[in-house]
Amino acid sequence: MQQKNRVILIHGLHQTAWIMRPLAKRLQAAGFTTHQYGYRSMRDGIKVNSAHLNEWLEQNHHPDEPIDLVGHSLGGLIIRDFVAQYPKWQIGRCVTLGTPHVGSVCADYIWRLTPAIVGRSYIDALDGTVVPLPNHITLGVIAGNRPYGLGQMFLQYHNRKQRKSNKPPLKEQLAHDGTVYIEETKIEAAADHIVMPVSHTGLLVDKQVAAQTCYFLQYGQFEHETLNR
Repeated sequence: MQQKNRVILIHGLHQTAWIMRPLAKRLQAAGFTTHQYGYRSMRDGIKVNSAHLNEWLEQNHHPDEPIDLVGHSLGGLIIRDFVAQYPKWQIGRCVTLGTPHVGSVCADYIWRLTPAIVGRSYIDALDGTVVPLPNHITLGVIAGNRPYGLGQMFLQYHNRKQRKSNKPPLKEQLAHDGTVYIEETKIEAAADHIVMPVSHTGLLVDKQVAAQTCYFLQYGQFEHETLNR
Protein backbone atom coordinates (compact mmCIF):
# COMPACT_ATOMS: atom_id res chain seq x y z
CA MET A 1 0.00 0.00 0.00
CA GLN A 2 1.33 3.41 -0.96
CA GLN A 3 2.23 5.55 2.02
CA LYS A 4 0.02 8.60 2.40
CA ASN A 5 1.45 12.09 2.74
CA ARG A 6 1.27 14.11 5.92
CA VAL A 7 -1.70 16.48 5.73
CA ILE A 8 -1.46 20.03 7.08
CA LEU A 9 -4.90 21.40 8.00
CA ILE A 10 -5.32 25.18 8.01
CA HIS A 11 -8.34 26.88 9.60
CA GLY A 12 -10.15 30.03 8.52
CA LEU A 13 -10.82 33.54 9.79
CA HIS A 14 -11.73 33.97 13.49
CA GLN A 15 -10.95 30.32 14.17
CA THR A 16 -8.22 28.30 15.85
CA ALA A 17 -6.56 24.99 15.02
CA TRP A 18 -8.98 22.94 17.13
CA ILE A 19 -11.87 23.57 14.73
CA MET A 20 -10.11 21.33 12.20
CA ARG A 21 -10.08 18.41 14.63
CA PRO A 22 -13.23 16.60 13.34
CA LEU A 23 -11.81 16.60 9.81
CA ALA A 24 -8.38 15.61 11.11
CA LYS A 25 -9.84 12.61 12.96
CA ARG A 26 -11.57 11.39 9.80
CA LEU A 27 -8.39 11.79 7.77
CA GLN A 28 -6.48 9.87 10.43
CA ALA A 29 -9.06 7.08 10.27
CA ALA A 30 -8.35 6.89 6.53
CA GLY A 31 -4.63 6.41 7.20
CA PHE A 32 -3.29 9.96 6.96
CA THR A 33 -1.09 11.61 9.55
CA THR A 34 -2.20 15.18 10.20
CA HIS A 35 -1.19 18.44 11.78
CA GLN A 36 -3.64 21.22 12.63
CA TYR A 37 -1.73 24.41 11.91
CA GLY A 38 -2.80 27.41 13.96
CA TYR A 39 -2.18 31.04 13.04
CA ARG A 40 -3.33 34.55 14.00
CA SER A 41 -5.91 35.38 11.34
CA MET A 42 -6.70 38.86 12.68
CA ARG A 43 -3.36 40.17 13.88
CA ASP A 44 -1.17 38.94 11.01
CA GLY A 45 -1.56 39.19 7.26
CA ILE A 46 -1.34 36.35 4.77
CA LYS A 47 2.39 36.84 4.06
CA VAL A 48 3.29 36.59 7.75
CA ASN A 49 1.13 33.52 8.24
CA SER A 50 2.67 31.82 5.19
CA ALA A 51 6.13 32.58 6.59
CA HIS A 52 5.19 31.10 9.97
CA LEU A 53 3.93 27.94 8.27
CA ASN A 54 7.24 27.69 6.44
CA GLU A 55 9.13 28.13 9.73
CA TRP A 56 7.04 25.42 11.42
CA LEU A 57 7.74 23.01 8.57
CA GLU A 58 11.48 23.78 8.68
CA GLN A 59 11.48 22.78 12.35
CA ASN A 60 9.16 19.79 12.08
CA HIS A 61 9.24 18.34 8.56
CA HIS A 62 11.87 17.19 6.06
CA PRO A 63 11.70 18.90 2.63
CA ASP A 64 12.16 15.56 0.84
CA GLU A 65 8.88 14.22 2.23
CA PRO A 66 5.76 15.41 0.34
CA ILE A 67 2.90 17.07 2.18
CA ASP A 68 -0.76 17.59 1.36
CA LEU A 69 -2.56 20.79 2.34
CA VAL A 70 -6.23 21.25 3.29
CA GLY A 71 -7.60 24.72 4.06
CA HIS A 72 -10.97 26.04 5.14
CA SER A 73 -12.03 29.47 3.84
CA LEU A 74 -9.13 31.90 4.48
CA GLY A 75 -6.93 28.87 5.12
CA GLY A 76 -7.20 28.00 1.44
CA LEU A 77 -5.81 31.41 0.51
CA ILE A 78 -2.88 30.88 2.85
CA ILE A 79 -2.23 27.61 1.02
CA ARG A 80 -2.16 29.47 -2.29
CA ASP A 81 0.26 32.08 -0.99
CA PHE A 82 2.43 29.48 0.74
CA VAL A 83 2.89 27.20 -2.29
CA ALA A 84 3.79 30.23 -4.42
CA GLN A 85 6.23 31.79 -1.94
CA TYR A 86 7.99 28.63 -0.72
CA PRO A 87 8.50 26.30 -3.71
CA LYS A 88 11.15 24.18 -1.94
CA TRP A 89 8.43 22.06 -0.33
CA GLN A 90 7.14 19.03 -2.17
CA ILE A 91 3.38 19.49 -2.37
CA GLY A 92 1.28 16.45 -3.14
CA ARG A 93 -2.30 17.67 -3.45
CA CYS A 94 -4.35 20.51 -1.98
CA VAL A 95 -8.03 20.82 -1.08
CA THR A 96 -9.86 24.02 -0.19
CA LEU A 97 -13.21 24.11 1.59
CA GLY A 98 -15.40 27.18 1.07
CA THR A 99 -12.41 29.30 0.06
CA PRO A 100 -13.22 32.57 -1.78
CA HIS A 101 -10.52 32.23 -4.42
CA VAL A 102 -11.63 35.32 -6.35
CA GLY A 103 -12.37 37.45 -3.28
CA SER A 104 -15.24 37.68 -0.82
CA VAL A 105 -18.29 39.95 -1.23
CA CYS A 106 -19.09 39.35 2.43
CA ALA A 107 -15.59 40.46 3.48
CA ASP A 108 -15.91 43.52 1.23
CA TYR A 109 -19.04 44.65 3.09
CA ILE A 110 -17.47 44.04 6.48
CA TRP A 111 -14.24 45.79 5.45
CA ARG A 112 -16.17 48.91 4.48
CA LEU A 113 -18.28 48.90 7.65
CA THR A 114 -15.88 47.65 10.32
CA PRO A 115 -12.38 46.82 9.04
CA ALA A 116 -11.27 45.48 12.42
CA ILE A 117 -13.58 42.47 12.07
CA VAL A 118 -11.56 41.04 9.17
CA GLY A 119 -8.25 42.46 10.39
CA ARG A 120 -5.14 42.07 8.25
CA SER A 121 -6.54 39.05 6.43
CA TYR A 122 -8.35 41.24 3.92
CA ILE A 123 -5.34 42.67 2.08
CA ASP A 124 -3.76 40.25 -0.43
CA ALA A 125 -6.27 37.56 0.51
CA LEU A 126 -10.00 38.13 1.02
CA ASP A 127 -9.86 41.12 -1.33
CA GLY A 128 -9.26 38.70 -4.22
CA THR A 129 -5.64 39.65 -4.90
CA VAL A 130 -3.90 36.50 -3.64
CA VAL A 131 -1.08 35.31 -5.88
CA PRO A 132 -1.94 32.95 -8.77
CA LEU A 133 -1.80 29.20 -8.20
CA PRO A 134 1.48 27.69 -9.49
CA ASN A 135 1.04 25.35 -12.46
CA HIS A 136 2.42 22.29 -10.67
CA ILE A 137 -0.14 22.39 -7.84
CA THR A 138 -3.06 19.93 -8.00
CA LEU A 139 -6.00 21.68 -6.33
CA GLY A 140 -9.46 20.36 -5.51
CA VAL A 141 -12.22 22.79 -4.48
CA ILE A 142 -15.26 21.96 -2.36
CA ALA A 143 -18.06 24.52 -2.02
CA GLY A 144 -21.26 24.44 0.03
CA ASN A 145 -24.75 25.57 -0.96
CA ARG A 146 -26.63 25.66 2.36
CA PRO A 147 -27.10 29.40 3.08
CA TYR A 148 -26.61 29.39 6.85
CA GLY A 149 -23.95 31.50 8.53
CA LEU A 150 -22.89 34.80 10.01
CA GLY A 151 -22.48 36.37 6.58
CA GLN A 152 -25.99 35.50 5.47
CA MET A 153 -27.32 38.99 6.24
CA PHE A 154 -24.77 40.65 3.94
CA LEU A 155 -25.28 38.15 1.15
CA GLN A 156 -29.08 38.41 1.29
CA TYR A 157 -28.74 42.18 0.99
CA HIS A 158 -26.28 41.78 -1.89
CA ASN A 159 -28.59 39.33 -3.66
CA ARG A 160 -31.52 41.76 -3.44
CA LYS A 161 -29.35 44.47 -5.02
CA GLN A 162 -28.28 42.12 -7.78
CA ARG A 163 -31.84 41.06 -8.60
CA LYS A 164 -32.85 44.71 -8.99
CA SER A 165 -29.96 45.50 -11.35
CA ASN A 166 -30.35 46.06 -15.09
CA LYS A 167 -28.89 42.61 -15.76
CA PRO A 168 -29.99 40.29 -12.91
CA PRO A 169 -27.65 37.30 -12.41
CA LEU A 170 -28.77 33.71 -12.79
CA LYS A 171 -30.12 31.96 -9.70
CA GLU A 172 -27.09 29.70 -9.44
CA GLN A 173 -24.83 32.75 -9.40
CA LEU A 174 -26.48 33.89 -6.17
CA ALA A 175 -26.06 30.56 -4.34
CA HIS A 176 -23.83 30.57 -1.26
CA ASP A 177 -22.96 28.69 1.93
CA GLY A 178 -23.96 31.49 4.30
CA THR A 179 -20.58 33.22 3.99
CA VAL A 180 -19.08 32.56 0.55
CA TYR A 181 -20.72 32.42 -2.88
CA ILE A 182 -20.18 29.25 -4.89
CA GLU A 183 -18.99 31.47 -7.75
CA GLU A 184 -16.30 32.88 -5.45
CA THR A 185 -14.86 29.41 -4.83
CA LYS A 186 -14.20 28.74 -8.52
CA ILE A 187 -10.68 29.00 -9.85
CA GLU A 188 -9.73 28.03 -13.39
CA ALA A 189 -6.48 26.38 -12.26
CA ALA A 190 -8.31 23.85 -10.07
CA ALA A 191 -8.19 20.20 -11.10
CA ASP A 192 -11.75 19.58 -9.84
CA HIS A 193 -14.65 21.42 -8.19
CA ILE A 194 -17.75 20.07 -6.42
CA VAL A 195 -20.70 21.56 -4.55
CA MET A 196 -22.06 19.82 -1.47
CA PRO A 197 -25.24 20.40 0.60
CA VAL A 198 -23.54 21.98 3.61
CA SER A 199 -23.01 25.42 5.13
CA HIS A 200 -19.70 27.24 5.46
CA THR A 201 -19.00 25.81 8.92
CA GLY A 202 -20.67 22.53 8.00
CA LEU A 203 -17.83 21.87 5.56
CA LEU A 204 -15.66 21.10 8.59
CA VAL A 205 -17.85 18.46 10.21
CA ASP A 206 -19.67 16.75 7.35
CA LYS A 207 -18.70 13.09 6.81
CA GLN A 208 -19.15 13.24 3.05
CA VAL A 209 -16.97 16.34 2.77
CA ALA A 210 -14.27 14.48 4.68
CA ALA A 211 -14.69 11.45 2.41
CA GLN A 212 -14.39 13.62 -0.71
CA THR A 213 -11.31 15.30 0.74
CA CYS A 214 -9.68 11.90 1.35
CA TYR A 215 -10.59 10.75 -2.15
CA PHE A 216 -9.04 13.81 -3.80
CA LEU A 217 -5.86 13.54 -1.76
CA GLN A 218 -5.50 9.95 -2.95
CA TYR A 219 -6.61 10.22 -6.58
CA GLY A 220 -6.42 13.89 -7.62
CA GLN A 221 -10.14 14.14 -8.36
CA PHE A 222 -13.42 13.93 -6.48
CA GLU A 223 -15.73 10.93 -6.45
CA HIS A 224 -18.50 12.38 -8.59
CA GLU A 225 -20.48 9.13 -8.75
CA THR A 226 -21.39 9.38 -5.07
CA LEU A 227 -22.69 12.93 -5.56
CA ASN A 228 -25.24 11.73 -8.12
CA ARG A 229 -26.69 8.92 -6.03
